[in-house]
Amino acid sequence: MLTIGCHLSSAKGYEAMGKEAVKIQANTFQFFTRNPRGGKAKEISPEDVEKFLKLGEEQGFPCILAHAPYTLNGCSADAGIREFATNTMADDLRRMEYTPGNCYNFHPGSHVKQGVETGIAYIADMLNKILTEEQKTTVLLETMAGKGSEVGRTFEELREILDRTELSHKMGVCLDTCHVYDGGYDIVNDLDGVLTEFDRVIGLDRLKAIHLNDSMFGLGSHKDRHAKIGEGQIGFEAMKRIINHPKLRKLPFYLETPNDLEGYAKEIAMLKEAYME
Repeated sequence: MLTIGCHLSSAKGYEAMGKEAVKIQANTFQFFTRNPRGGKAKEISPEDVEKFLKLGEEQGFPCILAHAPYTLNGCSADAGIREFATNTMADDLRRMEYTPGNCYNFHPGSHVKQGVETGIAYIADMLNKILTEEQKTTVLLETMAGKGSEVGRTFEELREILDRTELSHKMGVCLDTCHVYDGGYDIVNDLDGVLTEFDRVIGLDRLKAIHLNDSMFGLGSHKDRHAKIGEGQIGFEAMKRIINHPKLRKLPFYLETPNDLEGYAKEIAMLKEAYME
């Protein structure tokens, strides 16, 4: 069975997200832990969580994916911004314990002229302050397109972060199809080669989720502009190969395409039809 969902608004709580997912025939979803451009998080209702967990069990949701706010930059040159990132992620992971056993995804950040090595050191330092043996959440580094001074544009950069993180067994990677293609990995013409490289550098056992997005721009463009499935430079045929690849097909897929709920429902239906049971 294809595990597929999309990004949903968390404004009305967990149960509302679960019901919206069911409405569009999704069996998972992604959500922001707080305002993506701000820092304040809505208070969690234990009653709402219980209702969602019951719904998820009834519907067979295997997992959900939380996404850190875009304002989180653990490798900023500004110590205050790094402290904000550390405190925000620590708070997010505490909140994730309400729904244990799921994943939390974040963008590694931008080093802003400090250099990649300094950026990686800061990110690992942040993770070493936050991660605990007791946590039930797996923290995912997202593959990045490489615009500006983003860290995480190569598999090697992600591997170095993992290597410097003391509790790296609590971590994994979320592969974004738009980002890796824009970053220079040819998943259209050489998907097997890209996965072999990922396995060599990071290890496919670390790959826990996939953001399924088409790209407005071409291979190696470093632009990070998502397109609807089949309407970008990656194309629908490549998407079909991705969701059916024997090394990927059992992973959860999350759409972040420029869509409303109706558009997501259409994409989910289209991908389910293309999935080979």
